[in-house]
Amino acid sequence: MKNFFRKETNTKKWLTFAILMMAVTPLFAQGGASAISNAANDIKDYWDPIKLLLKAVGGLVGFIGGLRVYNKWTNGDQDVNKEILGYGGAMIFLIVVPEFVTAFFA
Repeated sequence: MKNFFRKETNTKKWLTFAILMMAVTPLFAQGGASAISNAANDIKDYWDPIKLLLKAVGGLVGFIGGLRVYNKWTNGDQDVNKEILGYGGAMIFLIVVPEFVTAFFA
């Protein structure tokens, strides 16, 4: 019975400590708004080269996917539609996502 009360007391102490830490933590966050705007500006500086790289990767994935689909199609495989959807979806994703991110940070 003594162990039960001891465990309950330890649990209360840890919960109190956790709640206190959650309440005090925002006080240590200095310059939150300026840090976020600085991070957004840094991302804007690096985004154009990254966007170009993502588009190049999307083109490469599309080219390789086209070759694989053509190869399967000429061999008469039955899962050509799966390949088309897989590589087409990947290529569209890699080309469309940079545009959405650009709109988000613009």
